[in-house]
Amino acid sequence: MAVISIDHIQLAMPKGREDEARAFYHNILGVPEVPKPAELSGRGGAWFERGTVKIHLGVEDNFRPAKKAHPALIISNLDELVSSLRSQGYEIVYDKSLLNVERAFTHDPFGNRVELIQHVSDKRI
Repeated sequence: MAVISIDHIQLAMPKGREDEARAFYHNILGVPEVPKPAELSGRGGAWFERGTVKIHLGVEDNFRPAKKAHPALIISNLDELVSSLRSQGYEIVYDKSLLNVERAFTHDPFGNRVELIQHVSDKRI
């Protein structure tokens, strides 16, 4: 037996802040919200999915943001996304420690760390 793929990532969020999740994950990152299954919808949170990118946010009592653990998302135009994030007040920290990728870190509205990666070979010239 072997792991063959990741179905989704789950991040925690505080209760009642789904609109902030939508503003970040859908409006800024561009990942559409999908309906949660009926048997899970009463728990709060929100699911965002596009193809194999599946980010599920679940409500957690006594919420604490993930400061080190994080999703790493491949981005088609990092400069454009960084500009959009900054215009919305999100802090960006660039990291140049890896070859052949441009990457930056930010935090979602709840303080969860999010890594943004653009492969140099994908950069538009």
